[in-house]
Order: sequence, then structure tokens, then C-alpha cells
Amino acid sequence: MRESIGKSMLNLSPDSPTDTVGGLPTSQGVPPEGFYTWDRDAKAVNLVDLSAPFQLIGRQAQFQRITQVLARDGDLLIAGVPGSGRRTLVRRAAQEVGVKIVEVDCIRVTDGQRFVQLLCESIDQTFQSATAQAFMREWIERKADELFVLQDEGNGRERLKPVRVEDQQQQWSAFEVLLDLLQGLAESSGGRVVLILESFPHIRSWDRNGVWETFLRKEIERQTQVSYVLVATIAEISLHADEPGNHLEIVKLAPLANDVVAAWVQEVLHGEGLTFDPRSQALELFVNAVQGHLGDASALVRRLKSVRVSDGLIRDWHVQQAIQELLSDLSMVFESLLMLLPANQAHLLESLALDPTDKPQSRDYINKHYLSRGGSRQGAIAGLQHKGLIYGSEQGYRLALPLFALWLRQRLS
Repeated sequence: MRESIGKSMLNLSPDSPTDTVGGLPTSQGVPPEGFYTWDRDAKAVNLVDLSAPFQLIGRQAQFQRITQVLARDGDLLIAGVPGSGRRTLVRRAAQEVGVKIVEVDCIRVTDGQRFVQLLCESIDQTFQSATAQAFMREWIERKADELFVLQDEGNGRERLKPVRVEDQQQQWSAFEVLLDLLQGLAESSGGRVVLILESFPHIRSWDRNGVWETFLRKEIERQTQVSYVLVATIAEISLHADEPGNHLEIVKLAPLANDVVAAWVQEVLHGEGLTFDPRSQALELFVNAVQGHLGDASALVRRLKSVRVSDGLIRDWHVQQAIQELLSDLSMVFESLLMLLPANQAHLLESLALDPTDKPQSRDYINKHYLSRGGSRQGAIAGLQHKGLIYGSEQGYRLALPLFALWLRQRLS
């Protein structure tokens, strides 16, 4: 029998009137115009700086760095938890510098043949002009007539497709020439390409000898018209940072600051004619629920934008209801995610949700939650970090998906 917890993350008590906002006394119970202060000692945030899309709020420095790297044809490793805005930042930066985007989700890559197929599909979707089609036709005739075809779709559109081969050497050859095709397409168009490899370290589940990865690293160094962006979790940066010949620039995405989230959500709701009731804890409930997680904040604010109240004030119960509705809609996703985890990782995740600690390796915590000792426990911690489900020591090993953490606490209590 699991122990129930006495209090969830959210305070579900009725509104409690107060003359402060976020702990800051004000004459009318509202912050000075244009500023929001999270607590007495926090630095005020100017709302003028929050005019950018939410994906860039609090990430302007990282966005500028990513843009600069891509503008000079650099290569990049961007690390953060799921929902931290990794891909969105890269896509916006690529658009900013005017380069074409090719993406492959390496989670879907189960072997070399699947890698070739997905890379081929992405190249085909990105390069659809008549000029590009003509280049690919000539390229097939010169270099890849046994590996690829341009298949007529019957609507005047030809699609680049790989010839199915079982031989591993042919799969390898197809991968080599596809990367060469990217460089050629960029050169022929006078532009450049960004190849985004999402969850890149996942290929190690089948590329056990690192042959495909090693070759890809060499191509990253060699090619001049193609920038490579590897998307990974924070825990995975150690897989790349210190390896010989690796010149990837690393950009880490930490959780957003509470004051940034608070300022942004107020600005968004103001545009809908809504504001948080300054006499309630509604804003604090919102910020505590999302804990600086960009994806969760975006999902929750969409719920609040649909609130209809005569006086335009969002109160505690509006936020609580929006959270519960969102958790209900996400419950099947969360349930599936939990079921897919190995038993020791699921047990540790539940323990950290119920009883957060910055020392999950301590003997007291292990005994309290009946966790396995030794390699199994260390493996569970590492596994959850690499999946982006918990932060490391720098964030106190807390769950990286705040709404998932809240769902777990409610489910277990």
C-alpha cells in the first residue's frame, strides 16, 4: 500500500483575499504597469521584452547564438528536456538565416534501412522544385541508379524513393550518397541546408559499433553547405562533448525563470481581455504548476484563454479546473509513458514525484522507498535522465515534466 500524501502541488482551498501580488505589496493589489515581480527580491521583468513569440521568451540569448552558428555554417548540439523548445528554436533560427530544413526523428529509426528511408523522405519533401527534381534525376543517373529512383506519382510530381535492399553494404552506400546529395542540392541552388537529427543518440540502440555515427561525424566536418543540428536531452551531451574531432557547439535549455513565465502569461491573457485576480493565488498556481516548462505553460494558457467571466478576472478555481481538465486529457499519454518504462525506472519516477529529493542515491531515501541498490538504481537514474524525464543534480533530480509529476502525485495518493 502506497502512502498517501497530505497535500498536492496545488492548493485547492478557496480564494484567500490578499493585498499583495506574488508577495509584493502594492497600493491597489496590482503590480506597476509594464512590470511583474515574482517575489520581493526578484528582478522586475519589462513586458516590452516579451513581445516575441512564446517559444523565444526567456530564450533570446540561445536563439541568437543558434542563429549565429547556422549563419556561419556551424554545427550544433541543442540539449533540453522534451517540451523545452529545442526543435522550435532551431526551425526559427533556420528560417531567420534563410536555409532549407531537413528533419529526421531518430526515435523512428530502427535500423540502417529505416534511417535511409526517413532521410530520403525528408529530402524529397524539402526539395520539390523542378530544378531540384532535375538535379536529383541527373544525380541518380551518375551515382545512385541501383539505390534510388524518381517515381512518378501520376500528378506531374516525381518522388525520390530508395530501392529496397537487404544487403547492409548497399544500405551503407545509400546513406553515403544521400548525404552527398544534400551537399549537392545546396550547392546547385546557391543556398544552404540544415539537417536536424532529433533524438540523435537513439541510433546507438542499433548502431552498436558506432559505424554510422562515426561516418556522420566525418561528414559534419567535411560538408560546407550543410549544417548539422543534433537534438538531445541534457544528459546526452556527455555522449558528444569531449569526443575527438567533435566541434559541435552546445546550447543547453534550462527551465524558464518563474518571473519570465508569469510576465508572459499575463501579457497573453491581457490580449484576450483577461487578467489574474490580484486578490487570489491564481497566478502563483499557474507558475507553480508549470515550473518553467515551456510546453506545459503553453498548453495550460490555451485552456485559460477560453475562460469567459464577466469581470475578466481569472481566479484560483479557474486555474485549478484548467489543470484538472488538461490532466484528464493527458492521462492516457501519461499512463502509456509509465507502462513503457522498465519497472525500476517507473518505481524511481513515482518515488521522486511523491517525495522530491536532491539525493536519490542516499541510503535513507533508498530504504524509505524500497529502491534497488547498486547498478540497478544508478541505471534507473541514468535511464530517466537520458529520456528527459528527470533533471540531473543541477536541478535537484526533479521530474522534468511538471504536469506529469502532478498527475503521478494525484494518481498515487
